[in-house]
Amino acid sequence: MSVNPAVLRLEEDDARDVLHGLTARPKSLPPRLFYDAEGSALFEQITEVPEYYLTSTEQSIFERYAVDMARLSREASTFIELGAGTARKTMLVLRAALAHQRSITFIPVDVSGYALEVARQRVSSELPQVTVHPLEMDYTREFSTLVRLQGRKLVLFIGSSIGNFEPMAASALLRRLRNSLAPGDGLLLGTDMRKPADVLLRAYDDASGVTARFNLNILARINREFDAEFDLASFAHCALWNHRDSRIEMHLRSLRRQSVRIKSLDCAIDFEEGETIHTENSYKFTPEMIRSLASNAGLGIEQSWSDEREWFSVTLMRVE
Repeated sequence: MSVNPAVLRLEEDDARDVLHGLTARPKSLPPRLFYDAEGSALFEQITEVPEYYLTSTEQSIFERYAVDMARLSREASTFIELGAGTARKTMLVLRAALAHQRSITFIPVDVSGYALEVARQRVSSELPQVTVHPLEMDYTREFSTLVRLQGRKLVLFIGSSIGNFEPMAASALLRRLRNSLAPGDGLLLGTDMRKPADVLLRAYDDASGVTARFNLNILARINREFDAEFDLASFAHCALWNHRDSRIEMHLRSLRRQSVRIKSLDCAIDFEEGETIHTENSYKFTPEMIRSLASNAGLGIEQSWSDEREWFSVTLMRVE
């Protein structure tokens, strides 16, 4: 049986990043490691908890404005979603686009094979006119596949996934994306906006503990895939609001002094009591920050949509 080279590269990247991140000071892990099958399922549960306003708010924007988004896509025939997850919101744009285009190709891109299969089944079942070509890969590493695609393209980078990147890295990522597209191609960028800290903290530390289980699953995944010995009961989920940097931070805090063996990486990781592993940033944006992102990436802003509270924004950017 042949092995998908992209999947093999992901496994090699995961091993390198786990070893590098856990031996660094301070310790960290890349958020893409959240999204194995268990993590993807937990994230879907997060989107349903009442405190996590992001998904429902962005969903409401797509429900209200998907027809406008499709109309302004300039009859794109290829829709690409980065970090697609299960493609629930993208379905609205695809359905609206079918009013203008008879032939549409949808390319969901994600590191989670589980999420891609859910997306493929959902789109194929509800919109059989759409051809689906899932890509299991880390879109942050390369966009070479996009360069080879013919016809007008619309890229969806929604869910405020751009907020997981440091500002300079976010600009660099969008610049690489822009260089992989042709003049006239578009980007729909979803961004979570700044709001009161108590609203943000509840969203990332829900009362039912789903986000805590999601965060801890990153250690469970390392146990499963790298024969590690993390005791999940010895770590606690922690969410912090960093006002200066305009971001929510997620950490896993060691509840005791301990040493954890990772057998397949032939190492032991020492923790002091209270030491944390930084697992995710989620930057919260202002209109000025969005304009700066677009400018630094060489993209023009064509249209923006928001909810009534202006808690979330979806911006159409264009390669000029």
